[in-house]
Amino acid sequence: MNSQIKKLVVTDLQQGLPAITPAFGTTLAEACAICLTDQGHTQGVIITIKGDFTDTFQLYWQDVTDQMLRCWNDLEYTTEQAAYGIAFLVVQQLTEYTVIQRSRKGTGFDYWLGKKTNSKGTPFESTVRLEVSGIRKGDDSRIKTRVKLKLEQVSPSDGEFPAYIVVVEFSNPLVYMVEK
Repeated sequence: MNSQIKKLVVTDLQQGLPAITPAFGTTLAEACAICLTDQGHTQGVIITIKGDFTDTFQLYWQDVTDQMLRCWNDLEYTTEQAAYGIAFLVVQQLTEYTVIQRSRKGTGFDYWLGKKTNSKGTPFESTVRLEVSGIRKGDDSRIKTRVKLKLEQVSPSDGEFPAYIVVVEFSNPLVYMVEK
């Protein structure tokens, strides 16, 4: 059964994406490692995708060092950055999109997504808005509440572009992903 489950390798972020430099990808991978290790997970833990998308993956990440722990001591910030990392990987796996540009503050969402085949072309061709949130430890009720809040948050920018809301929960690895 486990041979059928796809792998999600967090350190793949170190290769970068159209809007993520290898240096920033490395940073996101570290944050993911901190959050997963902090919750007592071991390599190959299953992360479940729920919502408008469903799947399961085995997660793999680098070992956490004492230096990383000292660097990533702000739990809220670390969780937010780790959620971006997981969201980017899941979007890459489950959709035809990739991260093509960071959004500006005040837009109500975090990143623009574009079709993987168009990601080096016109930045806003075939785009989707992406809003990400992370929860270090929460139950289904907290996750669904966060999804609802994020759906409301992106509403001011509703129009011609759809949006993906991705909430990543780390204690019982879960990604709740909905399309608006």
